[in-house]
Amino acid sequence: MKPSEVRNLSLDEIRSEIDKRRKELLELRFQASVGQATNPKRIGAAKREIARLLTIATEKGGRL
Repeated sequence: MKPSEVRNLSLDEIRSEIDKRRKELLELRFQASVGQATNPKRIGAAKREIARLLTIATEKGGRL
């Protein structure tokens, strides 16, 4: 998701996206620990997406 797309979302929508990405990251970490990770680079991408969402939420004045 691009930053320009995230800026068009409301704070509640951003919170739900953060929750969704955190669940995905948890699953990816679990897969990596078991040795079933199909795309290990996705872990880093998920972390960056979460950081991007949190940054934009802070810019909008929302506390998470």
